[in-house]
Amino acid sequence: MPAFPWSVAKSSLIVALTLPLLSGCGGQPAPSGGGAKSETAATSQASGKPSEVAPSEEPSKPRFAPIKLGSSDDSAGSKKETVTDGYGNVLEAMQPLQIVLGKWRGVTQKKFDGMSKVEEPEWVWDFLTAPRQPALVVTSESSHYLKSGRMTFLLDKQEFQFTATDKDGMERVYQGTFTKPVEDVPGDDKKLQRTFTLTLKQVSPADDRKFAQVAFSQKENNRYFLEIYDKRGDGVLKIDTVANQREGTSFALNPDDYGEKKCVVSGGLGTSTVSYKGKTYYVCCSGCAAAFKDDPERWIKKFEESNKKP
Repeated sequence: MPAFPWSVAKSSLIVALTLPLLSGCGGQPAPSGGGAKSETAATSQASGKPSEVAPSEEPSKPRFAPIKLGSSDDSAGSKKETVTDGYGNVLEAMQPLQIVLGKWRGVTQKKFDGMSKVEEPEWVWDFLTAPRQPALVVTSESSHYLKSGRMTFLLDKQEFQFTATDKDGMERVYQGTFTKPVEDVPGDDKKLQRTFTLTLKQVSPADDRKFAQVAFSQKENNRYFLEIYDKRGDGVLKIDTVANQREGTSFALNPDDYGEKKCVVSGGLGTSTVSYKGKTYYVCCSGCAAAFKDDPERWIKKFEESNKKP
C-alpha cells in the first residue's frame, strides 16, 4: 500500500482552518490601539529652544483619545482580549504625562497659620523597579499632602494607577482616567501647550474619607494643578489646590525639534548625557540615566530600532 501523502493532508487542514477566520470577520481588521500613539511624538522636556511656529501660521490642535489596547468583539458569545504584558504599550499610554518630568515649585491655595505651604515636587521615570510596568515617580518631601507617588498604566483595566504616600506615611492607591482629554493647543506665543485633566479616585484604603480623590490638571507646558478632595456624603469636596510652576524654561512638544538630544530611553527631550563604549547619548531625567546604566545595550538597541521606523 502506498504511503499516505501527509504533506497534502496538512496543507488541506491549514486551508480549512484559515478560510473561516478570514470570512468570519467580514474582511475588516480588528481596530488597533493608537489613542496614545501620537503622544509619543508629543513628549516634553525642559529646553531652552522651544519649537517655533511662524506668526502667520495657526498651529494645529492635536487631540488625543484614550489609548485602546488589544482587540475586542462585542458580538454575542465573544470574549474581549487585552494585551497584558506589553511594556511598550504601557510606555505608549504614559506618553501624554511625560510633560510633568522635571522639578516644580508648588504653592497651596489653603492657608496654614496664615501662610500658604510651599512644595517642591520632582518627577522622573522609573524603568527598574518593575521593568514591565514603567512609571513616572514623584517625590516632594515638603508636601502637606502627598510626599511621594508612582504613576503607571494598567493594561487590564485601561486606567492609570497612582500609588502615593501621604504626609503621615499612609499608602493610598488611586485609579482613574482623563476627564478632560489630552490636547495640545496654541498658547499666546503660538507654541503648542499641553492640557488635560487626569482624575483618580481612591481604591485603597476603600473606607477612608480623607484624600478620597486627586486630580492632575495640566494647564500648559509649565503649569499644572494638583487638586485634593475629601469624601463628603455620597460625593467629594475639594479641600485644596496646589498650583505648580516648572523650574527652568518651557518645553518643546515636537520630537522633530529634539534632534540628537532625543532621550535614548523615553524618547523625550534629553537634558543630560550618558556614555557607553565611547559614544554619548542623551537622557531626560535621572530615572532614565539609571535605566541606561543598568542595561545600556538594551536601550541602545530599542533606540536604534525606533529611529529606523518611518
